[in-house]
Amino acid sequence: MQTEGSEVVRSMAADTRGKHRISAALKRLEQEAHSLEEELEQLENMETVSDVCNTIFNDVESRPDPLLPITNGPTNALWDRWFEGPNDKSDCKCCIL
Repeated sequence: MQTEGSEVVRSMAADTRGKHRISAALKRLEQEAHSLEEELEQLENMETVSDVCNTIFNDVESRPDPLLPITNGPTNALWDRWFEGPNDKSDCKCCIL
């Protein structure tokens, strides 16, 4: 008889822990749903991305890059010869070209 009473107490304790786990999981899901609803509301109030991208693109395109010099052509024509290949490839003795 004592074993039946101890089994009932054990089952009640296990049931209490199970209820607590279920209520904690339910509360977590409610918090997650609430945060998703807030995020969805923020997204609905935002401008469309294409409008923002067009604004940024126009702003960036209108300003010159401060790190690049503004040149209309090569400043020194002799400088470009280092970046061009040889006129006659048979005279080239390098193995790259």
